[in-house]
Amino acid sequence: MNFNKEFDASGMSCPLPIVKTKKALADMESGQVLKVIATDCGAVKDMQAFADQTGNILLSNSEAGGKYIFFMQKK
Repeated sequence: MNFNKEFDASGMSCPLPIVKTKKALADMESGQVLKVIATDCGAVKDMQAFADQTGNILLSNSEAGGKYIFFMQKK
């Protein structure tokens, strides 16, 4: 998937992946896509909740090799 910006939250525990994702999205324009990489399994539920609360769109999430990959489109 194409993305405009990438943020690696590997090694960070809740709530840092969400806090840093919010900050990364703040610098982006509407419609742009942020790729987030996390190792905290709680991020799966947290990213969906964050998208629901903020109106941003969680385009996809997947897991590979202990890393969780998210693609979020800024509203």
